[in-house]
Amino acid sequence: MAFRDLETMIRKRILGQDILINRLLIALLADGHLLVEGAPGLAKTRAIKVLSDHVEGDFQRVQFTPDLLPADLTGTDVYLPEEGIFRFQPGPLFHNLVLADEINRAPAKVQAALLEAMAEHQITVGHETHALPKLFLVMATQNPIEQEGTYPLPEAQQDRFLMHIRVDYPDADHELAILRLAREESLAGEGVVFEQLSQNEIFAARQEVNKLYMDETVEHYIVQLVMATRRPDSYCQELASWIRYPASPRASLALDRCARAHAWLQGRDYVSPADVQAIAPEVLRHRIGLSFEAEAGNVDTDKVIEELLARVPVAC
Repeated sequence: MAFRDLETMIRKRILGQDILINRLLIALLADGHLLVEGAPGLAKTRAIKVLSDHVEGDFQRVQFTPDLLPADLTGTDVYLPEEGIFRFQPGPLFHNLVLADEINRAPAKVQAALLEAMAEHQITVGHETHALPKLFLVMATQNPIEQEGTYPLPEAQQDRFLMHIRVDYPDADHELAILRLAREESLAGEGVVFEQLSQNEIFAARQEVNKLYMDETVEHYIVQLVMATRRPDSYCQELASWIRYPASPRASLALDRCARAHAWLQGRDYVSPADVQAIAPEVLRHRIGLSFEAEAGNVDTDKVIEELLARVPVAC
């Protein structure tokens, strides 16, 4: 199964969420993690579950709750009385694809344990360090509707995610198609075997993505976009009044990796400024802090990014 066929296969089972599907594949190619925000019922859980059906590896869903403990994610040492020893019992993070459902419902210690695993690709319990699978992707979701009893992710922790995706409701045509698809799947029942992409194919595709040609002009464009969040007054005073804190160097790295993956999925062997512009909202959305003036004026980060893309020239 060719990697480029994977998107087509998933689109047949996830309707009306093309951006989510594309960004999920970009994260898979760029070896990063996703923060997905949207109301219930918008196929967030289904998206990564369908991906797991078509990718060699195992899937684990973790429902985050206020009483969750870090050990519930990482695992813990269990005492075996018959042997008189402690043995490590791996937690749900020791899977290839992990869904952290409603991450903002768990307290800070649990969030920190997850984010450390995402960043280090390893878990330390006691004096022992345990490596996570080489293929390891976390998709964390949060519900923007209910905020009572939640623990919002600090801005610095959100920076650990490669992309922040917002999903919206499907239109009427897609809603009708969803009804029919659900009926077909119900009639088909369980036990359907899907063609899968091997992990070796994924790793080979990542190598191809990293070797994609990127002109110096595009590299400078990426850097200037990020620098514009740090010195917005050189472009527009209004833009400067909107930004409270700028994007970190992780933004530049993420723009580079995601733009390469976006170009590769388009079937090109080079990266263009259009690839950078296409993925800029998801890469920068959670990395720019808004000022009080922006919030008071109902200006969101998407508006700020739109202004950045309009004002930063491609030829730098």
